[in-house]
Amino acid sequence: MTASASQPPAAAPEHPVTDRVREAMAVSLRGCEELLPQDDWLKKLARSEATGRPLRIKFGMDPTAPDLHLGHTVMLNKMRQLQDLGHTVIPLIGDFTTLIGDPSGRNTTRPPLTREQIEANARTYFDQVRLVIDIERAEVRWNSEWSDPLGARGMIQLAARYTLARMMERDDFSRRYASGAPISVHELLYPLMQGYDSVALKSDLELGGTDQKFNLLVGRVLQHEYGQEPQCVLTMPLLEGTDGVEKMSKSKNNYIGITEDANTMFAKTLSISDAQMWRWFTLLSFRPEAEIARLKAEVAGGRNPKDAKVQLAKEITARFHSKAAADAAEEDFQRRAAGGIPDEIPEVRLAGAPLAIGALLKQAGLAPSTSEALRLVDQGGVRIDGAVVSDKALKVGAGTLVVQVGKRKFARVTLTA
Repeated sequence: MTASASQPPAAAPEHPVTDRVREAMAVSLRGCEELLPQDDWLKKLARSEATGRPLRIKFGMDPTAPDLHLGHTVMLNKMRQLQDLGHTVIPLIGDFTTLIGDPSGRNTTRPPLTREQIEANARTYFDQVRLVIDIERAEVRWNSEWSDPLGARGMIQLAARYTLARMMERDDFSRRYASGAPISVHELLYPLMQGYDSVALKSDLELGGTDQKFNLLVGRVLQHEYGQEPQCVLTMPLLEGTDGVEKMSKSKNNYIGITEDANTMFAKTLSISDAQMWRWFTLLSFRPEAEIARLKAEVAGGRNPKDAKVQLAKEITARFHSKAAADAAEEDFQRRAAGGIPDEIPEVRLAGAPLAIGALLKQAGLAPSTSEALRLVDQGGVRIDGAVVSDKALKVGAGTLVVQVGKRKFARVTLTA
């Protein structure tokens, strides 16, 4: 009979819960959705403090896309917090599991990526991950290390340790089955392989988003099956994007990429709502919670909330660029807000004057299409040399002019006949 996540082996002897252990627990709980089982994690922390053995903390990343955004860093921030407590963090590149495709939260089968796509995406991950965690003190692993050698026999033996009935308890599987939507057999292997990663790494804690809870608990079951002490599970909430509604996503165009330029990163962060700002402080800032509480109290007492938002924007921008870049981004934003032009803007040379405004915006790279350019004109979002363009039929003559679209897109266009 398969063991459940609520039936761990007998706990190790109690160790004293010191102030340092309580502080470590507070760091663990900051911003998290769930920590399961919390008592077990407290025991692990106390044992680690008493014995000096660092705990092993795992976070798996499937390289499904080459670029990361701030939503991805919520988990990396938690890893860095736990790393700074002296524990071993394990960024796990899921090169094998990406070949399967994670079905979490999906209503259709996700097409797996090719090995070439996975390797291309993974190459960019390290440079981005090292912007948050100390990669030199981390244990970077690839799950193909132990998954490839399993072979057909090993995969069958692994599958024998978990039941189909329990697998179908997963919400997305049960919904798709009930609706008659197809579920490929390979999708059922994904939670097993993610759980087997925990066995291979002997992890004490696995981090994941709320949508990964089922998979993380499978890891507890499999560790028990293999005679290991089950890991604890810490889930973090999914970060809403700049719109304050949808999960941060490139497809929703509400994201801030961690490789975006400093000015864009700063300005996008300032665009979030005052209410959303405090959630971002909790999940993205490394400031102590007491300091955030004081800042929130000051805003409640009458301080301009923009002052707090500027501090958040500068902290995030400095993390991925530098303090000097964050200071410069603030100055650039203030200059733009006052109607000024940034010091450095793209230089574009075009021919064909007189040129229709829609074609000019498209050719200058300020709009993705002529129709989108004309929509921006309709909305009053286009300026030439500071003056709003309101005529969609405008034809621009030869000369050099500064063209602005929205608040942040500029180009110095030299137009010839």
